[in-house]
Amino acid sequence: MIVQQIAFVFVLAIAAYFIRKRVLLIRKTIQLGKDTPLSGDKNERLKNMLLVAFGQKKMFKKLIPAVLHFFIYVGFLVINLEVLEFVVDGVLGTHRVFAPWLGSFYSVLMNVFEFLAVAVLLACLFFLVRRNILKIPRFWSAEMTKWPRLDANLILITEIILMTAILTMNAADQVLQTRDSHYVATGSLFFSSYLVPLFQNLETSSLILIERFAWWFHIIGILGFAVYVTYSKHLHIFLAFPNTYYANLEPKGHIKNMPVVTREVKSMLGLETSTAAGEPGRFGAKDVNDLAWTNLMAAYSCTECGRCTSECPANQTGKKLSPRKIMMDTRDRLETLGKTMATGGDGLNDGKTLLNDYITKEEINACTSCNACVEACPVMINPLEIIIELRRYVAMEESGSPAQWNSMFQNMETSFAPWKFSAADRFNWAKD
Repeated sequence: MIVQQIAFVFVLAIAAYFIRKRVLLIRKTIQLGKDTPLSGDKNERLKNMLLVAFGQKKMFKKLIPAVLHFFIYVGFLVINLEVLEFVVDGVLGTHRVFAPWLGSFYSVLMNVFEFLAVAVLLACLFFLVRRNILKIPRFWSAEMTKWPRLDANLILITEIILMTAILTMNAADQVLQTRDSHYVATGSLFFSSYLVPLFQNLETSSLILIERFAWWFHIIGILGFAVYVTYSKHLHIFLAFPNTYYANLEPKGHIKNMPVVTREVKSMLGLETSTAAGEPGRFGAKDVNDLAWTNLMAAYSCTECGRCTSECPANQTGKKLSPRKIMMDTRDRLETLGKTMATGGDGLNDGKTLLNDYITKEEINACTSCNACVEACPVMINPLEIIIELRRYVAMEESGSPAQWNSMFQNMETSFAPWKFSAADRFNWAKD
């Protein structure tokens, strides 16, 4: 038993090391972004986090997948309470340490856990069918290359295997309870009892081997999953909470002014002096370090569900723009920089930038700024903020906007309207 305890602590320490290392690197890449002032009511932010991240509010626009996703989500939260018992048992060398303390309530809890395990298993099977047999279009668009599709399938298959391991462990455990006093009585467990006939006629030593294998497989699987999640789109399981808290609370049609332009205008009008001294800084964004840190956190929070792209009118009309790709490209850029930073470099001098090397001008110019993607996102990600910052850079630093746009910009500067009419003539149409 002491050997198992030492092995468990060793495995736990390795997982903790890799998770900590990865989390610190992600934090470091997010901090590449510019600091942004937090405005709006704190209570409203907490409300968003509770309703949208915790309560899955925006998921229920599509009822069937929302209910199934909700089972997976609740299963993740509740079943992981059992992992606490796994950890205590692993460290202390005990078996079902909470059972004597909770009495008959322990049996109720285990039945709830098993119900959720079965619900998660069935939901994951349904999602595998949707992705790979029904082939829902938003899961097969251009940016959903081999790796994003494989990533989603790996997670679903892993969850199915882990839930099967729980039911197998409980079934073998129930048989062992009648043979070995070391196995604490749990009472009847509804779902795993259907598997009990498979183990009734096995030798006790074989049952112990199966039960222990399932126990180890499940806990190592959970720890491996925790490490893998930090490399996967499923990082949204954790980042959805801060992302909804820090989401923009202003009306969706409101586009923020550029602070650097505001300072320059105030300086020209004599309204600002000392703070306007020196270089004005970059207009818009060329690379991830020009974006707000909240934009970078949002990139890691993206679920790759594609709801934003499926609602995008530009994408629907065949334009190259995909809001999901904007977020995926931003995350890919951060991942590239993170690999360089992990080896001691700063990464930003690698000769590449978010604009042009990851996101093209054709993509950002196709955006109509309608906010459909922002409204559709189940975790309140705002791809439009990144698109606008990239377009601002192209327009103000490169003068690279389409010719028609430049004409409009010039008209707004000289005539205060998109059309080339003088201010005195603008209402001539109303004379008669």
